[in-house]
Amino acid sequence: MDVDIANALSSVASPGVSRESLDRLDERVTAAHERIEAGRGDDEHGYAALNLPERTDPDAIRAAVDPLRRVDGCELEAVITIGIGGSALGAATIVDALDPDIDAIFLDNVDPAWVRDRLDALALDRTAINVVSRSGTTAETLANFLVVRDAYEAAGVDWTDRTIVTTGASGPLRDLAEAHDLPALDVPAGVPGRFSALSAVGLVAAAAGDVDLDALVDGAAAEADSLSGSLFESPAYAYGAVTHALANRGVRVNAFMPYAESLETTAEWFAQLWAESLGKDGLGQTPVRALGATDQHSQLQLYRAGPRNTLVTFVTPRERPSLAIPETDVDDLAYLGGGSLDELLDAEFRATEASLAAAGRPTVRIELARVDAFELGGLLYGLEAACVMAGELAGVNTFEQPAVEWAKKATRGLLGGGEFDEADAVAAKPTLRVER
Repeated sequence: MDVDIANALSSVASPGVSRESLDRLDERVTAAHERIEAGRGDDEHGYAALNLPERTDPDAIRAAVDPLRRVDGCELEAVITIGIGGSALGAATIVDALDPDIDAIFLDNVDPAWVRDRLDALALDRTAINVVSRSGTTAETLANFLVVRDAYEAAGVDWTDRTIVTTGASGPLRDLAEAHDLPALDVPAGVPGRFSALSAVGLVAAAAGDVDLDALVDGAAAEADSLSGSLFESPAYAYGAVTHALANRGVRVNAFMPYAESLETTAEWFAQLWAESLGKDGLGQTPVRALGATDQHSQLQLYRAGPRNTLVTFVTPRERPSLAIPETDVDDLAYLGGGSLDELLDAEFRATEASLAAAGRPTVRIELARVDAFELGGLLYGLEAACVMAGELAGVNTFEQPAVEWAKKATRGLLGGGEFDEADAVAAKPTLRVER
């Protein structure tokens, strides 16, 4: 990926970052890069995520998936990924961006009507199951898995012939895989879920749809090779450093706005990465999911004329498919006829970027050559490295998520899964009810 930070400079935007401030910040980037490289070298928790391009084995993932492609004479048509948060979002991002030749369903919530509707729409004898949980005890994931397994049994379909498990070295799911001789892949050690897209956690559904896993990993490796001790030489570090500098100047919202429909889920993945990694100690930026050109007509008014607390991060491919706009005899539409939708979308992007600059609002442009496996791998890795850099500069532990763990304990206690003080706190909720 390439990054253009010019519209985040104080010569364009307010708040913005002066070139002199960037030069001073670059010294801290050098020190942070050394810390990151030391963490990678020692395979420390969290930093190990940045080693995935050299450690992920696409052949092992394909080998685990291949037995599910045809079972009892039925060709594989769909795959259900059962997970939540990082155990599903990375996989969904890759599938949605690259449109593989398979129907991919992600059960990443426990809304009963929503789960039932998705199961009812599937031919279960042609559908594989991929259940993903490092611990094998994640409440939402295991509950959905039990529901799915019951649906298979009710339909007379052997779920054990169609299930692959992605989990940690030990735990209930690992035990289940061994008991039923299920294919099992490892959740990589030392890699938080939100950083695991480029591992087996994020690649099973893509493999089932014949996505080029090697190109994904190669794209990530190319981005890893670009990391250096200067933000002026590393696109990922440039983005991480500039977002940190803007956050220190009151820019506490980061609206992530890809100009490609296929990258819409990437904005959802980015929201988890940015929020869960950097939202600590009263610091961080609130990520907002947006989509160009759709949200020019819903959110742009706020970003251009609302509080000066927002960075808009654009993601745009330089190449995209073309679709001609037919000629028309309507005078007011004549300027559109003979053009193409790709030209229109590019014009929409450039106009939006310029409109924010004209209003003195900071933006950053992330460019891809095109939306393909290689470029997507580079984008995901680059944003992860940017997040790690931003965390280093802010002095927060990028790889923990204590607030999430608090809610998990409260939920488990409410459901009778143990004694937790967090569950007791739920009962202390005050009430000021307004009823009709």
